[in-house]
Amino acid sequence: MSRSIVKAEKGTVYLVGAGPGDPELLTVKAVRLLATADVVLHDDLVSDAVLELANPRGLVSSVGKRCKNRRVTQQEIHAMMIDSAKRGLSVVRLKSGDPMVFGRANEEMNALRASGIRYEVVPGITAAFSAASAVQTSLSDRRVASKIILLTAHHASEKDQAEPLWKGKLPSDATVAIYMPGSDYAALQKDLLAAGLAPDTPCVAVSCAGTPQQTMQQTELGMLPKLSAASAPVVLLIGDAMASAEMKPNSAISRVDKLLGNVIEKIEIPTHN
Repeated sequence: MSRSIVKAEKGTVYLVGAGPGDPELLTVKAVRLLATADVVLHDDLVSDAVLELANPRGLVSSVGKRCKNRRVTQQEIHAMMIDSAKRGLSVVRLKSGDPMVFGRANEEMNALRASGIRYEVVPGITAAFSAASAVQTSLSDRRVASKIILLTAHHASEKDQAEPLWKGKLPSDATVAIYMPGSDYAALQKDLLAAGLAPDTPCVAVSCAGTPQQTMQQTELGMLPKLSAASAPVVLLIGDAMASAEMKPNSAISRVDKLLGNVIEKIEIPTHN
């Protein structure tokens, strides 16, 4: 992408990663696009601090589907993106974390391609990476973890909900990151034990990673059902690398400051006719 492009282009849809919630962890490009987009369609999990960076003259609309509360269907999201772009507006489809990790990006890109709409993907920090930073433990460690496996416990509605989390044996030298684990930790424990993990495998659950609401809990797989319920989003990190997790008190996440101001200060905010 050329460095000369510093604002959202008319008729284009941008699938942008909002990261874990701290606006200072956004990419510079994401900040610029948010500041200049005519329309921002965001997930429920995108933080207010990130939304504060949106163009004050633009339309900002939540299209989230948390906890099966589907106020807006996926097809309606497609229609909103396509209609806005066809009307010559610039659109940011703002997704929590990274658009390409459990974010239905393929469905949205397929819809945009089929309608001949220009689009671009802007990466963001995904939850597993933010959670690893929170507990100050690398997901990979050549001594105990040479593999990283990303899973989700949330199935598409048309899939068999009884399908196990993992078929076969999980490698012992892997860190497993489970997105959207839900509240049934007993079922997760059963699947993971059946996949060959030992009961004493270290586990860390991080809620709202990278936000002021961040909380962390540490346990072993054998005690996983004892974890307390935590606010979504939660990512569960499992594997021997988590034995060195540091459960430090939560530190305050800084807000938008002069750094972000310097990034966008020279951007001309578009006006609507």
